[in-house]
Amino acid sequence: METHGISFRIQITVKELLDTDVLLKLLFHLPVSYPSAVPDISVNSDQLTRAQCMDVKDKLLEQAKKHLSEPMVHDLILWIQQHLKDVIKQSATVCSEKTTSSKGTSAEDGIWMLLLHLDHMRAKAKYVKTVEKWASDLRLTGRLMFMAKIILILLQGDRSSIKDYLILQKTCKVDVDSSGKKCKEKMMSVLCETEVQSQHKRFQTFEVKEYSTLKELQKEFETAGLKTLFSEFVPPLLK
Repeated sequence: METHGISFRIQITVKELLDTDVLLKLLFHLPVSYPSAVPDISVNSDQLTRAQCMDVKDKLLEQAKKHLSEPMVHDLILWIQQHLKDVIKQSATVCSEKTTSSKGTSAEDGIWMLLLHLDHMRAKAKYVKTVEKWASDLRLTGRLMFMAKIILILLQGDRSSIKDYLILQKTCKVDVDSSGKKCKEKMMSVLCETEVQSQHKRFQTFEVKEYSTLKELQKEFETAGLKTLFSEFVPPLLK
């Protein structure tokens, strides 16, 4: 990689993406041979997952190759302002294995666990499919659990993947409202987010399970060494 050349940062706001403004922080490094060579680009945004930022970067580099031998930075900025919504939509639907496998796991972060409570699922089949896909893309294991009116999502995995999952859960339209219109999850609560301890058993897969009694649900937690987690957070949901 060339160290000479020029680097500059640009911040742009893309309006009304997923009903929220997205602030993109772009860093361009123009090599000495620019514009005969494409610039190095890095993409950051607090509103997007790392996987989505990687997809934005890949798309920008694809566009850059179409503009070789002509100044291109301004065109690239205009292009991403117009197409960010499409890139993110594609990122949410295409299984992006490269983003999960390339970053690997961070040893110092350890394995983390997340317990979420959902109030309801109107479009249950679609919602379940979406959760399964996110868990698969982010290499998270655990359970999506239904017991009477209780809906719980228990996830284990790399801490950064857990954070990425939370962003997806909060920002993507995963359900429908009472009029059948797509909507985001507004009634989710994070019951617990903690590092997995030695007494906790690791889930090997992500499974969707239904339980007919509270005792069955309790047994699932106890088998995973999560008796305390169950007694602290689940019974209060029945009140």
